[in-house]
Amino acid sequence: MPLFPPSFSDKVIAQPARVQFEVFLDEHRGALNGCLDGLTEEQARRSLVPSRTTLLGLVKHATFVEKVWFDEAVTCRPRSEIGIPATPDESFILDDEDTIATVQQAHREACQASRQATSSLGLDDIIRGNRRGPLPLRWVYLHMLRELAQHCGHADILREQLLNE
Repeated sequence: MPLFPPSFSDKVIAQPARVQFEVFLDEHRGALNGCLDGLTEEQARRSLVPSRTTLLGLVKHATFVEKVWFDEAVTCRPRSEIGIPATPDESFILDDEDTIATVQQAHREACQASRQATSSLGLDDIIRGNRRGPLPLRWVYLHMLRELAQHCGHADILREQLLNE
């Protein structure tokens, strides 16, 4: 069962590139956040692969990614000040207080903060706070789409395994 609802991206074909990027980003953000819908807390935390990847961990990691690319990279604030882990691997670690509701809410809030952080920027504006060096917002959007699409695929597979047990 795919995570994606009927697409809104078809409705932006004639829109400017910025609008297209943002609609695609939001579709993928919503799909990943929604991978937890209808699951029990145990299912969301269940490990089905040797890595730390769980459905709850994927959404928690997506929150980290939003903050890396749209807080750290845009504001140049260090991860320690933002309150996020130093490495991507650590962002999958679940704490006892992580629940479906708290992780989904944190992700929604991070996505909203990302939208606000980039609202005054153009696609060719340079983002200076990433470890790779200066990058145009266009590249950041493309990178985020790739990352979110990969994680949506992971989530589809994990969810299918959970629901077919």
